[in-house]
Amino acid sequence: MTAPTLESATRLPRSDRPDASRPRRSNREANLASRLGVFALLGLSAFYFIMPIWWLVVASTKPAGHQFSEPGLWFDGFGLFENIALVFAESDGIFGRWMLNSVFYAGVSAVIGTLLSALAGYALAKYEFRGRGVVFGVILAAVLIPKVMFTLPLFLLFNQVGLLNNPLAVLLPSIVSPFGVYLARVFAAQSVPDELIEAGRIDGAGEFRIFFSIGVRIMSPALVTIFLFQFVEVWNNFLLPLMVLNDSALQPVTVGLVGWAGSNGQVPAGTVVVAALLSVVPLIIAFLGLQRFWRAGLTAGAVK
Repeated sequence: MTAPTLESATRLPRSDRPDASRPRRSNREANLASRLGVFALLGLSAFYFIMPIWWLVVASTKPAGHQFSEPGLWFDGFGLFENIALVFAESDGIFGRWMLNSVFYAGVSAVIGTLLSALAGYALAKYEFRGRGVVFGVILAAVLIPKVMFTLPLFLLFNQVGLLNNPLAVLLPSIVSPFGVYLARVFAAQSVPDELIEAGRIDGAGEFRIFFSIGVRIMSPALVTIFLFQFVEVWNNFLLPLMVLNDSALQPVTVGLVGWAGSNGQVPAGTVVVAALLSVVPLIIAFLGLQRFWRAGLTAGAVK
C-alpha cells in the first residue's frame, strides 16, 4: 500500500472543485442587467420627450377643426397644407411677421453674441492681465444667475432711456452670453496652441489678425456650438419681449402664440397647434444643418 503524497492529498474531487465559469457567468448577467436598465431608462426618456412632438405632428396633419378628435396619437385624414394656409391667413398674416421677427432677433443676437463670446473667451484664455481670475469668476457667477431675474431691471432701465417697444430692447440683452464666454474660454485654452500665436507675432501679425486668422479657424466647431445655444435661447425667450414690446408687429413668435392661445376662441385652437409646429421648424433646420459642426464642438477642448 503506497503512502499518499502531498499532491494526492491536496487534490479535490471533481465535484468539489470550484467552477471557474461561475464568476464569468455572473459578470455577464450583471452586465446584461445593467445594459437593460440603461436601455429602459433611455427608452422612457425618449418616450417622454418625443410624445409631445409626435402628438403635435399628428394633430397638425388632421383636417381643420379635427385636431383634438380621436384617435389622439394617430393620423385621421390629411390637411396639413390647408392648415398651414389658415395659419398664415389668420389675423392678416401676422404669423409670418412673427416668424421673421424671431429669425431676426435670434439670428442677429446669435451672430454678435458668438463673436463677443469668442473675443472675450480668447482674451481670458490667452492673455495675462491683472484681475483675470476675478473677471472669470464674475462670468461664472453670471452663468449661475437665471436670466429671468434680469427682466424687471432691464424693463425699468429701458423705460428710463426710452427703448421700450424698440427691437434694441430685445437685441441688446440677448447679445451678452456669460455661458458662451465660459465655453469660448475653455475651448480657446485647450485648442489654440500658444506656439501658433507666437509664430504669428513673430511674422508681424497684429492681435486681431491672429485671432481671426488662427483663433477663429481653430475654434470654429466650438463657435458653432455657442451659436446654436445662443440661437435657441433667444428664439425661446418669452418674458423679456413680452414686457418690452407692446406692438404686435414687433413681437417674436413665442409671444404671439401665447396671445393667440389666450384669445378666448377668437383664434381657433387648431390653428394655434399648427402654428406651434411651424414655430419649431427653424430650430430643427438649424440643428440638422449644423449637426456635424455641433458634435465636433462639444468635444473640442476635452483633452490636451
